Amino acid sequence: MVDATDHPSTVHPSPVFLPEPPVDPRHRARLDPGTHRPTPQEQRESRAIRPRPPQEARRTTSLLARSASAGGAADTLWGQAADVLAGNRAGSSTVPSRTLYPHQWSWDSAFVAVGLRHLSARRAQRELETLLAAQWADGRIPHIVFNPAVPHDAYFPSPDFWQSSRAGRAAGAPSGRETSGIVQPPVHALAAWLVHRADPEESRQRGFLARVRPRLAAWHDYLLTRRDLGGGGLAAVVHPWESGMDNSPCWDRALRRVEPAPPGAFRRADLHHGHHADRPTDADYGRYVRLAADYREAGYDDRAARHEFAVEDPCFNALLAVGELALAAIARDLGTDGDAHTARAERIAHRLLARLWDADAGVFRVRDLRDGTLVDEQGVGGLVPLVVPGLPYAVAGRLRAALHGPRFHAPATRLVPAYDLTGHAFDAQRYWRGPAWFNTAWLIHRGLLTHGFHQEAAQLRDGFLTEAGRTGFAEYVDPVTGAGRGARRFSWTAALTLDLLRTGT
Repeated sequence: MVDATDHPSTVHPSPVFLPEPPVDPRHRARLDPGTHRPTPQEQRESRAIRPRPPQEARRTTSLLARSASAGGAADTLWGQAADVLAGNRAGSSTVPSRTLYPHQWSWDSAFVAVGLRHLSARRAQRELETLLAAQWADGRIPHIVFNPAVPHDAYFPSPDFWQSSRAGRAAGAPSGRETSGIVQPPVHALAAWLVHRADPEESRQRGFLARVRPRLAAWHDYLLTRRDLGGGGLAAVVHPWESGMDNSPCWDRALRRVEPAPPGAFRRADLHHGHHADRPTDADYGRYVRLAADYREAGYDDRAARHEFAVEDPCFNALLAVGELALAAIARDLGTDGDAHTARAERIAHRLLARLWDADAGVFRVRDLRDGTLVDEQGVGGLVPLVVPGLPYAVAGRLRAALHGPRFHAPATRLVPAYDLTGHAFDAQRYWRGPAWFNTAWLIHRGLLTHGFHQEAAQLRDGFLTEAGRTGFAEYVDPVTGAGRGARRFSWTAALTLDLLRTGT
């Protein structure tokens, strides 16, 4: 059982995420004594290890666990992953998939940049800068930036549905580029810092951090002010797509309040490229369309919109906390004070524990802001807060245990299913209702390293690399059969493969 006395008094930048500059001693984590005092062994296990340079990466007996320079199977996998990213390049950005997702997606581009930095730091910088160029004046980073060369009927909802340059004018939508009006999880600051660290000299010569820092700060300001709909210090998501985990059962209860748009009001382009069994149902899609249309009619104004759907998501807010730590590191690299960002990360972590931690279940849960209660369903987003440094030992240990428990242990893949394997709504094929995804595995892997769980991290890394190569860089994997599902040659799967090959030990 974990109570409020287990909450951290300080959250600090973990060296796994923020390898340089050195952590200011004033910001090193301190745990409230509470009812649990960590043993010396726990203290040793909790220390994250600074990643070694690629040429010094530890050798293991597994070919796939070697660095990309080691040759063999890893070298082949490296070349295949690089080929995927080359094939999905679209000018200065990268599409997630040539067929199913033909535009630029927000958190996809952040993950892509993390991998691209190992191929070309300049290209990784451009990936993020292209996305940030479409930022709205109110600070939001839209979840899709549309390519005007792609026909409108290639993807729905298309630019003429969102009407960002007209409907979003008061909220500061860019006039020269069409975008969506909703957002995705804030992994961008972390990506920017990792891209900078790949080639600091190149980054400083181009002024990369100096250019992106104010945009990233404005993005976080938007989330922590206009999106603090619950008044509890956490950002709310107002559409399931904003979570990045579109049709997770964690949204089902809140979605029941939403009247679906009539079937004739939209045409699903996704079913032309994906199997019906893999995609969200028509009923769910009708609700997604209704929520997006209502938000559009409110001018994308968070104060004016009714927000029939509003939840606090643990994954979204954990990434926001880590993003604030990245902004602190960016500020220090630029010679300015990062203390305000560190303090904000600490506050977010406190609120994450106070509002979303379920001590009985041993996971973080979603809070439905319409009725103020925690949602019963358990999803992979409840494990992602492992990425937050300075979590209480007991909390990190419970999350580690959940990964080994019957709800999230999927031996057919060694990845982590998107939803509770024992849950009533589990569907091994249908998008975020069961399949195991590579981006969440990457986040959990980093979280395991952050808290010193190196054996589990190594196992997850090996599973990731094996599945990525075996499935042709699939979008996601059936956790029961191990079959690849969704799109193949998927960009973030390839990009994060590169990252784990190069830095994952």
